[in-house]
Amino acid sequence: MVYTDVAVSGGDVLAGGVLGGLIALIFAFILIFFLIMIGVYIYTSLAYMAIGKRARLKTPGLAWIPGVGPTILAFQTSKMHWWPWLLLIGFFIPFVNIVAFIAFGVFSVIWHWKLFERIGRPGWWALLQLIPIVGLVLIGIAAWGKQ
Repeated sequence: MVYTDVAVSGGDVLAGGVLGGLIALIFAFILIFFLIMIGVYIYTSLAYMAIGKRARLKTPGLAWIPGVGPTILAFQTSKMHWWPWLLLIGFFIPFVNIVAFIAFGVFSVIWHWKLFERIGRPGWWALLQLIPIVGLVLIGIAAWGKQ
């Protein structure tokens, strides 16, 4: 038996083409998002490394650690106690993780405040850093701007 007489309706072909185009569009957006995130990672790592050098830290290269590198540099610059890092353990405990996340965020702002003051910038820039695009601009100004 030969299956050459199978009829394909125009609606099935159209639906397959639309679905394929939609999948391609989704993958294109994911690729663009991924490339933008890599660019932001490289920019912030270079900026925090320059800030670490300006603050005369021993290891400014820690800025390249994904996710926590800039926070480690801000912590080292602030010269505060180490115990707020224990809040990271709370991220893995249900319901406690919400409180730990808020507390760690507050400490991160305090550390960045002291970081900005150490390199001769206003400390309140740490609060403006919470605004996404403004934060990236301020980090660049702090890293490569004139004193």
